[in-house]
Amino acid sequence: MTDTRYILAIDQGTTSSRAIVFDESGHSVSVAQQEFPQHFPNNGWVEHDPEDLWDTVVAVCKEALARVDIQQVAAIGITNQRETTVVWDRKTGKPVYNAIVWQDRRTASLCHDLKKSDPKLEDEVNARSGLLIDPYFSATKVAWILDHVSGARARAEQGDLAFGTVDSFLLWRLTGGKSHATDATNAARTNLFNIRENDWDDHLCDIFRVPRNMLPDVRDCAADFGMVDADLFGREIPVLGMAGDQQAAAFGQCCFEPGDIKSTYGTGCFVILNTGDEAITSQHRLLTTVGYRLNGETSYAIEGAIFVAGAAVQWLRDGLGIIKSAAETEGLAKSLDGNHGVYLVPAFTGLGAPYWDPDARGAIFGLTRDTGPREFVRAALESVCYQTFDLFEAMAADGVSPKAVRVDGGMVNNDWMCQMLSDVLGIDVERPKVTETTALGAAYLAGLQAGIYRDLDHIAQNWQMDARYTPAIEPRRREDLLAGWKNAVGRVQTDQNG
Repeated sequence: MTDTRYILAIDQGTTSSRAIVFDESGHSVSVAQQEFPQHFPNNGWVEHDPEDLWDTVVAVCKEALARVDIQQVAAIGITNQRETTVVWDRKTGKPVYNAIVWQDRRTASLCHDLKKSDPKLEDEVNARSGLLIDPYFSATKVAWILDHVSGARARAEQGDLAFGTVDSFLLWRLTGGKSHATDATNAARTNLFNIRENDWDDHLCDIFRVPRNMLPDVRDCAADFGMVDADLFGREIPVLGMAGDQQAAAFGQCCFEPGDIKSTYGTGCFVILNTGDEAITSQHRLLTTVGYRLNGETSYAIEGAIFVAGAAVQWLRDGLGIIKSAAETEGLAKSLDGNHGVYLVPAFTGLGAPYWDPDARGAIFGLTRDTGPREFVRAALESVCYQTFDLFEAMAADGVSPKAVRVDGGMVNNDWMCQMLSDVLGIDVERPKVTETTALGAAYLAGLQAGIYRDLDHIAQNWQMDARYTPAIEPRRREDLLAGWKNAVGRVQTDQNG
């Protein structure tokens, strides 16, 4: 047996669960992944069966751990799809309803009614939580479950039900119900957490009608979250790190200094800018959130959220059947000399930042008789770049203009898309050697708590660039492309004043 210490990262995402074992240098030594079913019971609704999440997590952990000496696994880190909401019975551990996914829009009317009831309410919610009143966040999802599952609200008020984002649900199961906890980044995505006081907010709980006794304990991102039952993987292993997927990706990208920025391209796209110890309020409908919390000290961030990025490619594959795998998209997009005036606005579950239009729906414009699969593929990839530009434009209006952005996630293995992103943003795009930085961030947090890493500087030594993309497009061409995009987005937006 060598002296090498490993860290198991559980990455529970929107379309799949992954387990990755990392060594101390941040290199992956074992990976396992499983997709699970998506459920769309009504228009705009998106659900997961929590048992599918649990079963796939256990399966991939066992598969990944089978390739290493489990005695050398020092810790586990968990990262997860944020905002996705699970409510379960404290005695049985059984969910009372499917997990309502972050993409779900069913509470749009509830959010509209809340904002209409008091024009100042959203400002008050924003001042406390850093967030807007939107179906995206967890609070209205919890309220919906309590109002629509027979007896659930009474049981919750009696203390019989627990709420958690996916991290909390997995932790509960992993520890055999001994630990009901989350970290500050996941708590900050619920609309129930006061990011300045770093605690659950009674007033927010009252606004959204969520009993505080349902909520998990909130800990630092690197902390003792409990021990995994020995029966699961053959021995007890401590869970020592936790962060929502986008904050974990920023941590994995070593965005530790104010001004550092990353953009992750998974199911959705999320841009996070480190603002240090200052919780800056955006004037252009970006979110203020917790970047990470270590040793009781909070590092804040500004975030822009795009609901559909890789999900657009999944739609091309599963919905339209015009590709068999995401890997085909690079060659198809590259085979065209331009976009031929075709624009896809993938507002399949509404528009995220900076529009926050839950009622918008997807559309494709500029079709002609000779439009085919290549144009659809290119339009899907370009839409991700254009939506990222919208976020950077909002940040620029807030006084932040980065010179480069670090990117990660499955989509950035596509060189054509990375170059297009650089052309659209007008700045350098930097891709690291390890692009699965979401899982890596969770591993770093767990390793920090385990003493594998001394401090953030020690972690930062691991970051290595794989490729840099520099803008190569004519300015006039870039302006024309963006004008076409703005026109397309304007055509799908709904009237917010009705």
